[in-house]
Amino acid sequence: MKRLFIIAFTALTMIATMLVMAGITMRIALHTGETDVPSFSGMTVSEATDAALRAGLDLTIENKFYSTTVPTGRILSQAPAVGSQVRKGWQVRVTESLGPQQVTIPDVVGKTERSAAMAIRRDQLDLGTLAHLDAPGDADIVLAQTPPPDAGVDQPRISLLLSSSGSGASAAFVLPSFVGLSYPAANRAAAALGLKTALIGQTTTNIAATALPPGAHPGPNGTLLDAAGEPIARPAAPPDVAQSTGPSGPVVSQSPESGHRANRGDVVRLTFSHLTVNAPAAVTTTAPTEH
Repeated sequence: MKRLFIIAFTALTMIATMLVMAGITMRIALHTGETDVPSFSGMTVSEATDAALRAGLDLTIENKFYSTTVPTGRILSQAPAVGSQVRKGWQVRVTESLGPQQVTIPDVVGKTERSAAMAIRRDQLDLGTLAHLDAPGDADIVLAQTPPPDAGVDQPRISLLLSSSGSGASAAFVLPSFVGLSYPAANRAAAALGLKTALIGQTTTNIAATALPPGAHPGPNGTLLDAAGEPIARPAAPPDVAQSTGPSGPVVSQSPESGHRANRGDVVRLTFSHLTVNAPAAVTTTAPTEH
């Protein structure tokens, strides 16, 4: 009887030991096959795929959403979250960014205020500033809009300049965009709205090729001195090199920006890459030059 008890006890002990060892082995095997989920946020799809392979994970693009903060083609979000422990070969679902949503601005110039507002809201856009300007013809007709038609924008908000019969009109209107226009075109457009322009840019000076007396040389403050150092009268510049300011290239920026409320007589600062001044010798020019 005692012998049977010893045999049974020994067998139970061996079984218990085997179960404990099996559990430990299984736990080690499970933990050995686990990995931490890395962060894929901001990576390109290619970079995220490579990072997932290195971690032993399977990357799947589950969704694609628009985002104003994450550039197109980069990872916007992921599941499981960063730092989660998963088994190797686990599927990580990510969302790819489509970038900012670009919408097309409708052309509402010539429409009535009501029709323009309906067209803007129908395209799920926002109606911005409304301003009036004296104009012949019917009242409340759209004369101009900002942004212009067919422009692609991220946060669409359309401001309208409406015609007025004159009784309730003010001097205020929506400032249009001059960016991309040449100086003559921008200046004509500004003058038509009663605006003044100030030209801003790096100023260079072309010295007028005028004949100077023998021994004459420039003096301080734009004077001309003879060989003895005495001031003399400066010869008149030919008509084709008279003093004038001319920007080169199109308008690169403006202040205030388009869409702002403006009034007749306001100054709009137009920035060009360079301003060239044809002037007699020793003339100093500075920017901005207001017109």
